[in-house]
Amino acid sequence: MQRVSSRLSYLFLHLVAFCYYAQVTNQSPPNFTQHVSEQSKVTDRVSRRLIRTYQLYSRTSGKHVQVLPNKKINAMAEDGDVHAKLIVETDTFGSRVRIKGAETGLYICMNKRGKLIGKKNGQGRDCIFTEIVLENNYTALKNARYEGWYMAFTRRGRPRKGSRTRQHQREVHFMKRLPKGQQVSHPAHPRPFDFLHHPFSRRTKRTRYSLQR
Repeated sequence: MQRVSSRLSYLFLHLVAFCYYAQVTNQSPPNFTQHVSEQSKVTDRVSRRLIRTYQLYSRTSGKHVQVLPNKKINAMAEDGDVHAKLIVETDTFGSRVRIKGAETGLYICMNKRGKLIGKKNGQGRDCIFTEIVLENNYTALKNARYEGWYMAFTRRGRPRKGSRTRQHQREVHFMKRLPKGQQVSHPAHPRPFDFLHHPFSRRTKRTRYSLQR
């Protein structure tokens, strides 16, 4: 009788262990895509912030976005204009950025009426834009606070209200260009950005070059 009781206890423990194993293995794997999407909506205060400089060429006006001292934003600047040079700061490890004029230090923001304005403090979500690379290789900039509202300009370079914008419209299409005078290393392979903080040291570059040889 004692042997039967021990046998039953042994089987019961194995049954409990099997149920626990089945419960653990049947759990769905973590959704990394969802994790990236959620984290991209939150300001990243841990990772190193990447800073880039470039000009934004408007597809409709044929000129560049500029941030003026009077807090006005338009797309009427010529290539190389001092107010067309923009400093772009990453906000997350995704594609959200803050954009400010290098000359004025004012951030490009969008108010509740969908109007583009310049602000000294660019910490609000109204001053954050998501970079979207389109199929035609242009870039659209969607505001983080007002869903579905984009940075846009008319043919005359005037700002268009965000509430009247859609991703397929030419008014929201931009091309990133290096500021005039900053030559690329090879004309056939222009760099899309000019990095202020290079991720590799001189020693790393020499090591990589020697390995390639």
